Amino acid sequence: MIHPEDERFMRLAMDQARLARAAGEVPVGAVVVRDGEVIGAGWNRPISTHDPTAHAEVMALREAARRVGNYRLPGCTLYVTLEPCALCTGAIFHARIARVVYGAPDPKTGVAGSVLNLYAEPRLNHHAEIVGGVLAEECGTLLSAFFAEKRRQDRD
Repeated sequence: MIHPEDERFMRLAMDQARLARAAGEVPVGAVVVRDGEVIGAGWNRPISTHDPTAHAEVMALREAARRVGNYRLPGCTLYVTLEPCALCTGAIFHARIARVVYGAPDPKTGVAGSVLNLYAEPRLNHHAEIVGGVLAEECGTLLSAFFAEKRRQDRD
C-alpha cells in the first residue's frame, strides 16, 4: 500500500543515487526511515570500496544500525530506487525492516517479484511489506541514462 510520504522519501533515495552516479557507481540509492525521520542513507559503493556487499541498501542499513545502536530496525521503512537483490533482501530480513518501497523493477536480479519473490516465501522467518513502482520511471531513467553514458564512453 502506497503511503502519502512515499514519494518524498523516494526522492531522497534518488538524491543518494545521484551521489553514486557522480562517483562512477551504478546509481542506486536508499534511505531508512523511522517515525518520519531518515536514520540511514546510502548509495552504491562496491567499485570504490572493493566490497561486493556495498549495495545502497546495505550502506543505508549499516548507517541506521549504527545510529540506533542495534542491528535490528523494527518499524522502519527502507526506500530504494531499484528492486532489491537477494543479498540486500537477506540484510533487510535480518534487520527486521517492516516495509520496503522500491522504484524501478530489476528484471535481472530483483527478488521482490521480477526474478523471484523472497518477500512472499512462507518458509522464511521474516517478511517485510513490499511496495514497488514508486517513481519507477524517474528511478529507471537514472539507471538507463547512466548505462547509456557508459556505452557511449566505451565506444569512444
